[in-house]
Amino acid sequence: METEKKAGKIRSFIKLIIFLCVFGLIGILMINLYIIQSTQKYILSEKTMSDSDFDCALVLGARVYSSGKLSPMLEDRVLTGIELYQNGTVPKLLLSGDHGRKNYDEVNAMKRYALDKKIPQQDIFMDHAGFSTYESMYRARDVFQVKRTIIVTQKFHLNRAIFIARALGINTYGIAADKREYQNQWYNELRESLARVKDFINVFIRPKPTYLGDVIPISKNGLLTQDKKSQ
Repeated sequence: METEKKAGKIRSFIKLIIFLCVFGLIGILMINLYIIQSTQKYILSEKTMSDSDFDCALVLGARVYSSGKLSPMLEDRVLTGIELYQNGTVPKLLLSGDHGRKNYDEVNAMKRYALDKKIPQQDIFMDHAGFSTYESMYRARDVFQVKRTIIVTQKFHLNRAIFIARALGINTYGIAADKREYQNQWYNELRESLARVKDFINVFIRPKPTYLGDVIPISKNGLLTQDKKSQ
């Protein structure tokens, strides 16, 4: 009898685990579908791009190698932002990435690349504390006072970035920076599906970013955002 009771409890526990797993997977799927479908209309292409009053192109950071060279994904993002600047779609570039450690610096690497392409320093703004997509959007709004922007990143990442920005009140559009095939794309897609769930929650609870700091309006001079050591 005791054995049957224990077996029954084990079966009930297994059923509960299976139910929770299925429920969780359905929840993840529904959130992903909602974010993708609700933001798809805000993704632009060269054909649908038209002149508009954008404050800037918000270029999101990604991996930088120890040599300071941009990873292929990040190079494509910065290059796409540069193209938007050069064709007159945006007047400024806001480069947002991770510069939280002395030995790792995404934003200055991005800036050097833009300078090599002859983008004027005063039109390059650096967000040194863009440690996540959510923090980049929050800081774009509160630190740089961005009202209307084009987000530049890869397509798999673009829907979430637009979703966060619009939830925070920024009039946002996006353009995909997919200029080549990338390694481990399956991993990027999997990671992104979970990140969408995390940021779906973030836009409701609205945690503050790691750093805010002084306001530096995007309408002013990008030299205000460079490292003191480089001034």
